[in-house]
Amino acid sequence: MYKRLFLKLIAILAVGVAAYLLYNTLKEYTWDEIYTALRSIPFSHLALGLGFAAGSYLCLSCFDALAVRYVGKPLRFHQTLLASFVSLSIGHNVGVAALSSGAVRYRYYSRWGLSAADVALVIVFCGVTVALGLMTVGAGALMLRPQDAAELTGLSREAIFGFAAIAAILPLVYLLCAAFIRQPLKAFNREFRLPKLPIAAAQLVVGTLNFACVAASLHQMLSAFAEASYLKVAAVSIIANIAAIISHVPGGIGVLEATVVHILPGAESVAAVIAFRVIYYFIPLAIGLVMLAISEIAIKPGDETATLGEQPQHT
Repeated sequence: MYKRLFLKLIAILAVGVAAYLLYNTLKEYTWDEIYTALRSIPFSHLALGLGFAAGSYLCLSCFDALAVRYVGKPLRFHQTLLASFVSLSIGHNVGVAALSSGAVRYRYYSRWGLSAADVALVIVFCGVTVALGLMTVGAGALMLRPQDAAELTGLSREAIFGFAAIAAILPLVYLLCAAFIRQPLKAFNREFRLPKLPIAAAQLVVGTLNFACVAASLHQMLSAFAEASYLKVAAVSIIANIAAIISHVPGGIGVLEATVVHILPGAESVAAVIAFRVIYYFIPLAIGLVMLAISEIAIKPGDETATLGEQPQHT
């Protein structure tokens, strides 16, 4: 009971801090300034931003495709694409993605032959893939542009290099463990078996591509107003993503705006983030809700369990 109350208080505090950051960012600009800036974004930047967002969601669907193979219940790609896109398009906007998207994932996967334990493993596997992508892209961006992270966080360049080195080493350690450790690992009174090296390597690749696409989508919005280095945008995007994941604030509201101002001060930065939110969060949410409604009508329990492939054991 006390633990649940404590977590609720932390969530309320996080939302409060995010609201303050958002207010502090917006208070200096009028809605007319922001609207004018939004209208000035070229269509080519919007189209490319949307394309990179689509690339990110495609990578996220590969997370699930790898995950169901890992738990020994491989499905056809269109199934994992549907479950991943619908669950994450909602989870990204609701917050606490592991729970909100997890509930939608369970709704789909339980009808396709996966147990609650299987779905829990899928969520953990996808979480590890997210961490691998964050560390890989973050390590590259921080090593190549340490001054940006130093200015944003107030840390020294040496500290930034230290964090970047750790972030670069951990994915390599994960791959080595996947290659050589076959015994289950114990954590939180549960056993977890590492995936085999090919799946672990695929995790690293799609996790990295996902965050590279997210940063590229944001970069298209910012570069519509000023010269913005992709690596600088990637560094700021990674920091904002980490803060958003820790705080569980839906869509990183307030956190992303406050960090982007570091790259592009003025109403243009707010307009760029609003455009990015529409492209990466709101459009997928609208599509995801429609797909959820259609699939609830079209898919009945047991309809597609026959599409399960062979059942290898934790490949």
